[in-house]
Amino acid sequence: MTDLDTPAAAPPRAGALRHAAPALLGYAGVRALGLITLALWSAANGKSAHTLLTARWDSLWYTRVAAFGYGWEVRLPNGDVHSNLAFFPLLPWLERLVAALSPLSYADAGLLVGTLASPAAAWGIFAVADHVYGRRAGVCAALVWAVLPVGIVQSMAYSESLFTALAAWSLYAVLAGRWLTAGLLASLAGLTRPVGAAVVAALWVAAITSFVRERSTPPARGAFGWRRALGMLLAPLGAAGYVLWVGHRTGRGPLGYLDVQGQWGNGFDGGYAFARFVGDKFTSFPSALAGVGLTVGVALVIWLYVSCVRQGQPLPLLVYSGIVTALALCASGYFGSKPRLLLPAFPLLLPLALALARLRTSRSAAILGAVAAASAVYGAFWLNGSGPP
Repeated sequence: MTDLDTPAAAPPRAGALRHAAPALLGYAGVRALGLITLALWSAANGKSAHTLLTARWDSLWYTRVAAFGYGWEVRLPNGDVHSNLAFFPLLPWLERLVAALSPLSYADAGLLVGTLASPAAAWGIFAVADHVYGRRAGVCAALVWAVLPVGIVQSMAYSESLFTALAAWSLYAVLAGRWLTAGLLASLAGLTRPVGAAVVAALWVAAITSFVRERSTPPARGAFGWRRALGMLLAPLGAAGYVLWVGHRTGRGPLGYLDVQGQWGNGFDGGYAFARFVGDKFTSFPSALAGVGLTVGVALVIWLYVSCVRQGQPLPLLVYSGIVTALALCASGYFGSKPRLLLPAFPLLLPLALALARLRTSRSAAILGAVAAASAVYGAFWLNGSGPP
């Protein structure tokens, strides 16, 4: 691996694109399969696939922010207030920009942003895995991310693809010792989703570790120390800026954003509410099957993280995926959304990518193809039903 204290030499852009081409072409194929399946399923149900991708759940909140700004809220019968201040601003800003520069609506602008961000995320995932484990593992990592059961979200007007792209490329920049790039991308990730704090933490841990290591090396090795320090300063500006602005707007200071999330039923309780939710599934036979599935899913996520540690993944990746996983599993609300909230935790997939990379190409392609088909069917079923938000 490249030393974190010195920037790594990068291939020319055209060469980098050719290098990543198998991953990007495979990713495009998986996403095309998912969209075609969704279109056919939706048509059979008399629904519009376009509407399902652009005007469901969170995407409606983002387009309202883009159209009218912040301040819109919904008051529920129990007195709770759902404010659009819960949604970070980068995606609606981009929707507003694209709509201003084109004839697209805000919803279609969001879909375009997601359409462009998802292959950028796949490329970033490839770049990280390629940097750490080699090209073959990189291709498999991008494809495993594509075939996740909730992969259809990558093609929606949601912020997951945008955030994952920024996070993956920021982590790649950290691994390559490009601190200014890493800090800027981390700041943008912090403007996209609350979990942007995980990118900031990964960068800070890597920077502090490199500083400690640098103390035992000749002074020349610290030539890029100012870039590292500036990257550390840049990284938290996005998230901190928005949280402080919300606090000022609500009059609650730094706690304002937590209050907004609390009204939505979101909070961090160490997983107590989620454990109760899973436990309640075992009170009757039909729902017990769902309880078993949830238990197996959580165990799989924990096993994957332990595998990442045992494989000796770089510390920034472990910090990032650990925080994303902890925030997803230990949040107190929206239990059905947890698979989607785990979508940015792509380092968890590297053990699976390595296992696939060790197989013959025909066998790994067959496995990925079968999972891609199942994921496409699940995504179409999910979006055409009530589904989790």
